Amino acid sequence: MDQTQFNIDEIFEIAEQIERNGARFYRAAADTVGDREQVLMLTDLAAMEDEHERTFAAMRKELAEGLRRESVYEPDDLAAQYLWAWASKAVFDMDADPFAVLTGGADLDEILKVAIGREKESIVYYEGLKAGVGPDDKTKVDAIIQEEMLHVAILMKALNRLHGVKAG
Repeated sequence: MDQTQFNIDEIFEIAEQIERNGARFYRAAADTVGDREQVLMLTDLAAMEDEHERTFAAMRKELAEGLRRESVYEPDDLAAQYLWAWASKAVFDMDADPFAVLTGGADLDEILKVAIGREKESIVYYEGLKAGVGPDDKTKVDAIIQEEMLHVAILMKALNRLHGVKAG
């Protein structure tokens, strides 16, 4: 079997794009809701995605120029295949408008459900990303994963509140 190699610089570029798309989604969603609390929640989530993008950009910049050009070899090939699937749009279309998945006149219920799905997709991506980075960067990626998990919790709480479900 031909072993796949991937360039960590490209992988961080994908991560940055995921965060940009997330921020665009939350800002576009905030423009569709009328409730001030909902607008604040969505714009706060957008700001967090902006911060994640800056974190990934800084991690990418920190890479030594030589390392940036190197590909990382992984013997079992699974992480590389997975990350290339993302890169090739088989799993995540980086060029698509992240808000286009919502129907016209989307309500908060639909916005929250789409957002939860996107956050979960990003967590899975970042788990795969960790296979191609060093120990120090794994810690940074883990911190972002924790924040993405917090986003899911925030969104689930808002969805439950919308449906009158009390937290247990």
